[in-house]
Amino acid sequence: MDARWSIRAPGDPAKVRRLVEEIHVPQIIASILISRGIEDYETAKTFFRPSLEQLHNPFLMHDMEKAVSRIVSAKDAKEKILVYGDYDVDGTNSASLLYLFLRRIGCEVEVYIPDRMNEGYGISEAGIDYAQSIGTSLLISIDCGVTAVTQVDYAKTKRIDVIICDHHEPGPVIPDAYAVLDALKPGDLYPFKFLSGAGVGFKLIQGLAEYYTIREMPYEYLDFVAIAAAADIVPMIGENRILVHYGLKIINENPRAGIKALMESSNLGFGNLTAQQIVFVMAPRINAVGRLGDATRAVELLTCDEETRAKECALILEEENRNRRVIDEETFTQATIVAEDFLAGDDNKPIVIHNGDWHPGVIGIVASRLVEKFYRPTVLLTTIDGVAKGSARSIINFNIYEALRRCEHLLLQFGGHKYAAGLALEVDRIPEFRELFVRVALEMFDEDMLTHEITADAHIRLSEITPRFFRILKQFAPFGPGNMRPIFFANDLEVFGSPRIVGRDHLKLKVRQDSVVFDCIGFNLGSRLDIVSSGDARIDMLFTIEENSWNGNVFPQLKVRDVRPTDMPRTRDEILAQIRAYQQEAV
Repeated sequence: MDARWSIRAPGDPAKVRRLVEEIHVPQIIASILISRGIEDYETAKTFFRPSLEQLHNPFLMHDMEKAVSRIVSAKDAKEKILVYGDYDVDGTNSASLLYLFLRRIGCEVEVYIPDRMNEGYGISEAGIDYAQSIGTSLLISIDCGVTAVTQVDYAKTKRIDVIICDHHEPGPVIPDAYAVLDALKPGDLYPFKFLSGAGVGFKLIQGLAEYYTIREMPYEYLDFVAIAAAADIVPMIGENRILVHYGLKIINENPRAGIKALMESSNLGFGNLTAQQIVFVMAPRINAVGRLGDATRAVELLTCDEETRAKECALILEEENRNRRVIDEETFTQATIVAEDFLAGDDNKPIVIHNGDWHPGVIGIVASRLVEKFYRPTVLLTTIDGVAKGSARSIINFNIYEALRRCEHLLLQFGGHKYAAGLALEVDRIPEFRELFVRVALEMFDEDMLTHEITADAHIRLSEITPRFFRILKQFAPFGPGNMRPIFFANDLEVFGSPRIVGRDHLKLKVRQDSVVFDCIGFNLGSRLDIVSSGDARIDMLFTIEENSWNGNVFPQLKVRDVRPTDMPRTRDEILAQIRAYQQEAV
């Protein structure tokens, strides 16, 4: 969809000048830092030089002492511990982290990952029955459990204690578990509220390491935290940024066997893996085995320490990901047709569609793709054992969890967060739910919410993108929500050479300004080819600056976010006026 363009106001000039002098960076860099709350030498040092010493004390989290004490007693009494994870990237990585650490300190421990098709998300009675069958007396849920009130009560009837490690929004009632570790729990004073499931698991093993005086050991498992946090799209600020920074360092310098095999099978280079490559390359492969079958296969890969077996496991993930792509594409094609019919005559409403034959393993992916295509909150439903189950995905500033909460009386269950959630309801209640959800969403929409907006962090000339500028910019990583890769606006660019479409629908071109030429790639922007191919085309462009490798050489490349014909403004006031005009056009 056509997007509205905007540009952030530059930082306070006095603050910008002071930061330029204190840390010796270009003015554009200083302005971007200030817009992210980095205004002086000390905060800049913390940002550019993350330190493990900046991590919070794990015992600030409510119930941490109880959780550590219970695990210690289970170890001493040789009780059976079951780590109960989830079938996504966060769930499998966090389960792997806990399993390996607990085994290393001498616990008797197994891993259980629920079946997506038969059990669905979270702690299930079937999983608790399995725990009882192997003699479990302590179940530790990770990346799930904070809404499992009835399931925890069921576990107690089996004389199984439950420790919950979760990062999702709690429901109105907290489960009566032995301990509940979730910084979002009401009254919890833990300073950082945005950990991934693996992040909460890391805090737990940090607490155990304090007890056993092995304080450095948990850092060896930060590779799992980095993969989980990146894939789960948690805010890349505070503790998350530190954990991911050091986790990527482990992966790039000394990857464990399973992760190394996964990188090899997916053609990822060693030594420079980024959070974005985790999101777009590694995560889909880890997710695929849980979407199409048994996610325990991902845990086997991640915990494998034997190179040959790790390569065999990685190939299984690769094959399942290929299968997932085929199903994904077929489902997306079908869902697009249904969505277009649903929106016909009224495209200012959310999308709520159902097909009982759609594969449950891909509806979350397809819902996200529909959001990208139509820029509307989307609920995609299929049918499993007579029950409608599905995924909800949102747009910026629309809280889809809150919208579902307002429909709660129609649902069998739901859970998630502001931008992504899962739900289940009786099939015959779908029309009633659809009507109510649309009505609730229309009440929650504001005037601008349904127009996709791309906000540039700064106006730049291509001549300002020097090698030093690029080196500093790379140090903003790891990127993610709260610390996204900066977007730049450049105007009056000359299209150089012959633009073309490459791959499936990607725009490839060169641009020139001030005698400086850059290669550009615009993923899924093939529709803009006519704009950049019209004779002596001059364009305005929104883009990020990223690293590209070719034949052993590394150089900056502009990744196009959007492009429009230029009206050749010259002054900053004219540029801002043009941006405002773009905004009005989009409205």
